[in-house]
Parts: sequence; structure tokens; C-alpha cells
Amino acid sequence: MTLLWGEDYKVGVIDRWYRSILQRQLLKPFVHVVFGARQTGKTTMLRQLLGRAALSIDLADPEERTRLLAEPGWFRRECEALPVGRAPSIVFVDEVQSVPAVFDVVQALYDRDKTRWRFVLCASSARKLRRTGANLLPGRCMLHRLLPLMLPERPALPAGGARHPARLVSPGRQVRLRSTFPAVDLVPRLAYGDLPGIALLREGDRAPILRSFVAVHLEEEIRREALVKDWGAFVNFLRLAAREAGQVTNFAAISREVGLSQPTVKAYYQLLEDMFIGFTVPVYSKSPRRNLLSTPRFFFADLGIQHAACGVSPDPNVVLANPGRYFENWVGVEIWKRLQYAGAGSLSYFRTKDGAEVDFVVDLADRGTVAVEVKWSERPSLRDVPGLVLFLRDHPHVREGFVVCRCPRPARLSSSIVALPWQLL
Repeated sequence: MTLLWGEDYKVGVIDRWYRSILQRQLLKPFVHVVFGARQTGKTTMLRQLLGRAALSIDLADPEERTRLLAEPGWFRRECEALPVGRAPSIVFVDEVQSVPAVFDVVQALYDRDKTRWRFVLCASSARKLRRTGANLLPGRCMLHRLLPLMLPERPALPAGGARHPARLVSPGRQVRLRSTFPAVDLVPRLAYGDLPGIALLREGDRAPILRSFVAVHLEEEIRREALVKDWGAFVNFLRLAAREAGQVTNFAAISREVGLSQPTVKAYYQLLEDMFIGFTVPVYSKSPRRNLLSTPRFFFADLGIQHAACGVSPDPNVVLANPGRYFENWVGVEIWKRLQYAGAGSLSYFRTKDGAEVDFVVDLADRGTVAVEVKWSERPSLRDVPGLVLFLRDHPHVREGFVVCRCPRPARLSSSIVALPWQLL
């Protein structure tokens, strides 16, 4: 009996927020496709949940990839050779984006018999699937996504002997984690990010592994799929994109600096999104003001990757040289991850051409809209957040504003604005 059909956890398994949800979902008679960047723990979690799959294929293996690229029909014949039993035969394919034709085979087999096989497909990039128009099995599959660790999964060091509950943005249903990653303070998580494998390493090993991730994984993925024509130009773009992460994206300036056309620069940003390396935050569109900026902000989905992509060694000293910027990026990433898991709500930012701004505007399905400013301060005041005060005055439908900061406990700054410790995010 595999873990998929049981309730037991293996000793030493570190829990994830999405684990129990995915375990229940995998019981449903659909094709399951799990997306997520490399090193977010997709394969590890699936192997633990699936146990010993009847057929397991890793398309990151060049031999396996070449074999199925040359003749995808072999995959169909191997599935058909599995014995018929009372329970479905588990078929697990990792890095499935490498051979998009696998989706066509899965559709044919699933349409023939929905109970004989249970297909679980794992992908770390959607680029080739989108570019080739791959069949993503409409009406037949459930899509899942695994992200870097959230604060509830990797808690803060306890203050006053107790852990703080998440308060501002919920990832959806409440999940009780049976085990967790080691608690960590703010600066190390801003320096090394929240990839599960990195979080479990000794501190001295984190920076070289992150540098290797950027150099090896991105080069391997991009060169293998021939996604860019000029690797050197892309590396220059990547460093600049990481350096400017969290800022308003100036496509024209980046185009001039790296010597690429604006359409190419925009295509490279889309490539990073397709590889789940980053995401775009648009301008808040429900404002009565007419002098808003129109360009988005781009964030790396993990700060450790962002530092390594900049060409600098991830280190607390890098963070402390400009802590406010990295703290703001981390808060935006944390909110985005929770909204992705919740499957509802949206994240945007507010900035006018004359300089009024709010770091994040969050539309929540259950609470309406809240505005969020991020300050490195331990004792913020209303003088620190004039943009937030102005935004709440001009947008009466937004009833709550928060200043996420390093204060020890929540503090009310006005009738509509609360200073919130980052641990309560």
C-alpha cells in the first residue's frame, strides 16, 4: 500500500502546506499536472505521496528524454504493459515539459479507460508547452502548483515563547502542519530565500548552491530548449532584471542597457514567468486617479535566486546594505504565494506620476481590499506612510491599511491603519 492511499507519514518527512491537500486531490480520477520551479520540492513530495509508482519516468535524464523524443509511442506501450488491478496503476512522469507529446499519449489512454491508470505529470517550465501548443488535457486534468516556502511553513523565531499566527493574508483553508522547517529570523530568509532544499542546508553551503542553481539550471533549461539565441545577452538581461526586481519595470531603459529590442526584453521577462522564476504585479486599476503609472513591477519568486541572478553571493551583508528594499520584495512575494495557493484574490501596486505610492494593494475574496506599506522600521508612524494615508482617503472602499514592519506587537497608528509585525503577515 502506498502513501497515496494511506494516512501515514514517513518518519522524518517535512510537511508542506499543500501536502495534505495534494494527497486528497490525487485520489480523484483525473490526470494531475504539478507545476513549479526547480528545487521547490515537487518531485520529493510526489514520490513520498505516491510511494512506489508502477511506472516512473524522469525526463531530466538525457537517455530517457532522447528515447521518448525519438518515439513517444514507447510511453504508450509501457503504460499498456502494466498489469490491470483493482486500484489504478500510478504513472509518474517528471520534467514532462521536455517531451510535450507525452500529453497526447496520456489523453488517448485516459479517454480509453479513466480508472486503469492514474497519471501524475510534473513540470518545472510552461514555456515549451505554451510555445508548442501542447495538449494540456482540457476537462481531464487537475492543475497544481508548488511554490517556495511560505512563512507558515518556515516560521519566524518565536517571540515571547509562542509563534505568531498568520493574520493578514491566508493561503486558503487552514492546514495543520505535522512537522515544519527550522524557525528562522528575518535577515537570513531575505538573504538566502525560501527554497526548501536551501532552507535545510548549513548556512555556509547555501550561497554556492544558489549560485549553482542559477548557473546550471537556467543555462541547462534555456539552452536545451533553444529558448534564447544569444546566451550572453540573456545573462546580461538576467542580472539587470534581478538588480531591478521589485521596481517599476522600465523596458526602454533595460533595452538600451543590454542592447536588446524592447520586444525581446519583454519576451525574456515572460520566459522567467514561464519557468516560475518570477511574476508580474500590475498597477491597481480601480483607482479614480488618472495620473497613474501604467507599467508593472517584476518580482523574483525567491530572494535567494534573485541575489544569485544578480551575480552577487547571497549573504546577510548584501541584505543589510539595503534592507528596506529586500524586505519589501519579500513581503510582496509572501503575499503572492498565499494568493496563488488560495486561488482567489489579486495583488497590485499603486503609484502616481507625481510620486504618491502604496507598495501593495491586495484584493481578498473574504475581506475586500486592503492596502499594505512595508517599512524596515521598528517604530513606524503616520509620517512614514503619507502615500498610504492619501490612498485610504481617496479610496473609501478600502477600509484597512497595514504597515508591515519590525515592531514587536501590532500597534494602531490611526482608525484605519495598523502597524503589523512581519511575523503576523
